[in-house]
Amino acid sequence: MPKELSNNTPLNKEIVEKILRSTGYDCVGYASIREVRQMVNQISEATGKEFIRMEMGIPGLPAPQVAIEAEKKALDEGCAQMYPAIDGIPELKHEIKRFVKNFVNIDVPEKNCVPTVGSINGAFASFMVGGRLSKEKDTILFLDPGFPVHKSLVKMIGLKQESFDVYDFRGEKLRDKLESYLAKGNISTILYSNPNNPSWICFTEKELQIIGELATKYNVIVFEDLAYFAMDFRKDLSVPGEPPYQVTVANYTDNYILSISSSKAFSYAGQRVGMLVISDKLYKTKSEYLKNFYISDDFGKSLTLGALYAVTAGVTHSAQKGLAAMLKACNDGEYNFLEVCRVYERIAKACKKLFTENGFKIVYDMDEDQPIADGFYFTISYDGFTGEELIERLMYYGISAIALGITGSSRREGLRACVSFIRKEQLPVLEERLKLFNEHHK
Repeated sequence: MPKELSNNTPLNKEIVEKILRSTGYDCVGYASIREVRQMVNQISEATGKEFIRMEMGIPGLPAPQVAIEAEKKALDEGCAQMYPAIDGIPELKHEIKRFVKNFVNIDVPEKNCVPTVGSINGAFASFMVGGRLSKEKDTILFLDPGFPVHKSLVKMIGLKQESFDVYDFRGEKLRDKLESYLAKGNISTILYSNPNNPSWICFTEKELQIIGELATKYNVIVFEDLAYFAMDFRKDLSVPGEPPYQVTVANYTDNYILSISSSKAFSYAGQRVGMLVISDKLYKTKSEYLKNFYISDDFGKSLTLGALYAVTAGVTHSAQKGLAAMLKACNDGEYNFLEVCRVYERIAKACKKLFTENGFKIVYDMDEDQPIADGFYFTISYDGFTGEELIERLMYYGISAIALGITGSSRREGLRACVSFIRKEQLPVLEERLKLFNEHHK
């Protein structure tokens, strides 16, 4: 059980208590991310104290000027009056193809490079089609922890889902665990993020090879969520056309969909434009069962002219123009997107040091035999607290995060902390609050 709350907290105890209890939760640690955000806003306004905000995974950097200027130019030239191509405008498809060759070192046809209204839209459409290639394969397997909204999508569509926390099965141990699910014959798609939200673990080549080999053996789609593309800052992945490259399951199977977001690595979240890169084998896959839901038995046509057309009818024209210009600048070596977002690495390193110096532990701390990278997220715990209890207690100290429990993690003691909103000048305030927290609870 946590120690009794001190009366000497940085934020007024009575005000915080009143707001937390007004939510109706016995423990606000069980609240959703958006609800936590709302509580933090209310407490900050009522107390006049700024929070160290670590609950929301929102990019904290300005959008690239090259993309903004391209969108302005496109609008001035009248793109707003025309419907965009549902499967992507030609120049964007061309630059996506170049980008995955330059930074992932895989070759795909331009037709297989499809923009979507954010990565969520891409996942939704992929589940809608991939989950209906076969009557028997009606289940999505999540390699947790992960982004909770993906599971909501599966539920909305009416598909089934299974999951396990992959951290307990790193390295060769992953093979038997994963095969125990695939061998049942009901899995249509495996989904994971790499780097991982929320833990920031990164799969090794050995683990990706295991996933790829088993996906091929059991004819299962791998949906590789690259929302934090190339943001494993332990290696410099920023030079186009030169190794090292973003690691990918695409090197080990031809049953893949890569989902690349423009939100985090490119700070382009507001324009809601992501990318699907689909293997040629999967794009050309045919299934009679698809005709129960779409007019075609073809995977690629069902995805683009079926699911994406019905759900969004294409990505905003100007956003496609902006992303195309940004990717071209990256491909031509004129814009180093990773150098821009390395600030997340520096802030994470500083924050983790402050937390661990004041009694906290890093929950997900290793990638097999090497320490985890510093990046957009990290995970923390404090002895004597569950994750849900720790969230509520940290509110009184002006620090916000989310519980790992809502991400499918088996580590119920942990929290996910996001560094994107933390400014360098806030670090002394964070240090002061963590020292006080540790004094009150050690």
